[in-house]
Amino acid sequence: MIIGIDGNEANVVNRVGINEYAFQVIWNLQKLQEKGVNPHKLIVYLKNKPNPDMPKETQNFKYKIISGDRVWILTKLVPNLFFNKIRPDIFFSPSHYVPPFAPMPRVCSIMDLGYLEFSGQFQKKDFWQLSVWSAISIFVSKSVIAISNSTKKDIVRHYLFSKRKVYVTYLGFDPKRFNPDILEKDVRRVKNRYSIVDDYVLYMGTLKPSKNLEGLIDAFARVSQRFPNFKLVIAGKKGWLFDSIYKKVSELKLGNKIVFTDFISEKDKPAIIKGAKVFVLPSFWEGFGLDALNAMASGVPVVVSDVGSLPEVVENSGILINPTDTESIANGIIEVINAPQAKYNNMVARGLAQAKKFSWEATARETLKILEASQ
Repeated sequence: MIIGIDGNEANVVNRVGINEYAFQVIWNLQKLQEKGVNPHKLIVYLKNKPNPDMPKETQNFKYKIISGDRVWILTKLVPNLFFNKIRPDIFFSPSHYVPPFAPMPRVCSIMDLGYLEFSGQFQKKDFWQLSVWSAISIFVSKSVIAISNSTKKDIVRHYLFSKRKVYVTYLGFDPKRFNPDILEKDVRRVKNRYSIVDDYVLYMGTLKPSKNLEGLIDAFARVSQRFPNFKLVIAGKKGWLFDSIYKKVSELKLGNKIVFTDFISEKDKPAIIKGAKVFVLPSFWEGFGLDALNAMASGVPVVVSDVGSLPEVVENSGILINPTDTESIANGIIEVINAPQAKYNNMVARGLAQAKKFSWEATARETLKILEASQ
């Protein structure tokens, strides 16, 4: 069988959640070929030549580069799938954007449907693009992959016709990069790079309304009163509708208590996570919560929202808070900072045990099963 994959989400330099998912799935499907578990040929379709960190071509792993513009799927990919002599038996889009027309079965991945619940937190063009194309993708796909049971329930709730074709494949982490043995010298290097002197609470993710950063900043104002030597590090690139975040910092006069790092490179990410006293993710919703998993795998206690996918990813290994209640967020952070060493160590141990339930190889294996069954 020939499996075609849209690899454009993976083929970016500064990867966020969906990019990392696509990148890891492609890499681990290729690794399964090397292990003899995946006997199928893979063709990864790209707009541009593959970046250096993408898998190298082999006899059964090839790239198909089709130069194109913003409507690449419609104007370039779809015609190629119809008329090229080498045609995949199934086509996989590790994103919401599946080709609406194709001569073979298709499979798509859905991260979350938060845009349907909180449409006001999106720019109109982004909302309509996501909602319309996602609905089409779910409709035309032979199978739909959700990255959590929470996302699966949302898909079925909004698109009842999809009930029998939605499957869950959890995400994973790279144990070579995220583990308790990250060197202290690497932590110091990253802290120096971003001028982080004190102990710190870490948020990592895109700066956008769904992440509830204004609520986190309000909560940290309370934390700072109890623990004035702690900083809040907000690590992530600017997304959209983020001006109010900086306004909130100014209103609360927390400019000397909060460090904005902008995007954190893949090289620096493990160390800045490892250096944190606590990792906090107070989102209004999450499709999975990848960096919460990375934090647990690195031996850092997590404080996360009690909504969306986060309770099923973290289970009882972290502290669950109400994202709409700043006192709840603050109390969760304070509980970790104020924990006696034995209690703190127990939080770390529970997080490490929970993280072991997830792996990118398992994600790829489950994805391969779904692709084989959908052909």
